[in-house]
Amino acid sequence: MNPADKFALDGSIALAWYFRDEQDAYADSVATKLNAAAAIVPMIWHLEIANAIIVGERRKRSTMAQAASWLSFLRSLTILVDSETDARAWSETLILARTHNLSAYDAAYLELAVRLSLPLATLDKGLRAAAKSAGVPLYKP
Repeated sequence: MNPADKFALDGSIALAWYFRDEQDAYADSVATKLNAAAAIVPMIWHLEIANAIIVGERRKRSTMAQAASWLSFLRSLTILVDSETDARAWSETLILARTHNLSAYDAAYLELAVRLSLPLATLDKGLRAAAKSAGVPLYKP
């Protein structure tokens, strides 16, 4: 796969595919590109998604059946997990979190995009601003 066919995928995009009240045209257009492109995520991505599902169920925003169906959809996508997230948590990621006033979780997405020279797909306003400041382009589906 050509490097131009890869991008860093923030959890906010995937969650917009799941929760009806978070639907977004940009997120939908990212989903349509996953047939031809590969999304790269930090190691925390699966936990972030799982946590959002649990919180959504507790708040009655979704059901276990909806989650099972959606997780099946996610498993069908080309989403690659970066193996270096933890090795960089106390160095580059921490520096980016401090520099851009991000959570360590959001900084992990930025670190990934910076290190691999990938555009970033996110709906998070703070992460978008940090990406712009760090010279990371936003993914354009």
